[in-house]
Amino acid sequence: MKYNIRGDKLTVTGAMKSYIEEKLSKMDKYFEEPGDITATVLVKVKDLEQTIEVTVPTKRFTIRAEESNEDFYAAVDLVINKLERQIRKNKDRLSKKYKNSEHIEFNFNYEDEEEKEENTSKIVKRKNISMKPMDEEEAILQIELLNHDFFVFKNIDEECVSVLYVRKDGNYGIINMK
Repeated sequence: MKYNIRGDKLTVTGAMKSYIEEKLSKMDKYFEEPGDITATVLVKVKDLEQTIEVTVPTKRFTIRAEESNEDFYAAVDLVINKLERQIRKNKDRLSKKYKNSEHIEFNFNYEDEEEKEENTSKIVKRKNISMKPMDEEEAILQIELLNHDFFVFKNIDEECVSVLYVRKDGNYGIINMK
């Protein structure tokens, strides 16, 4: 795997770079041709928090994780664990979807003693809702009253269905589906 490591408002030292590369190289076993993949790593600092953001784009999908910690090395370990967990968790689903495809990015034949995790994720509840038209301010009020992370509504300003969500920084984001 190739690496694109950069710092946002900080200089990434050689020791930091080599630690990230060492940890990311453990993920090579998950890919059939790791030499064709470039992982993008962004290291950020805000106050005392070290944030590591890793994006691994493949031809069919992108794996992304972000973790923060006061200790840089702990943040790197946490983000790598999160990426590996994502791959292992979705291994069965991906192998079924792409089993007849010539170009599979993942190597599903790797040996992993931690493979004991069963993918038990399934849809356990289904809701049907009626969407009343509202503006974004009313949607913000609804999301706060319901204390949810997101809210789907018929946006009268944009004339489409929109998803209002709470960002990590506490602000709101909106996705419009036209």
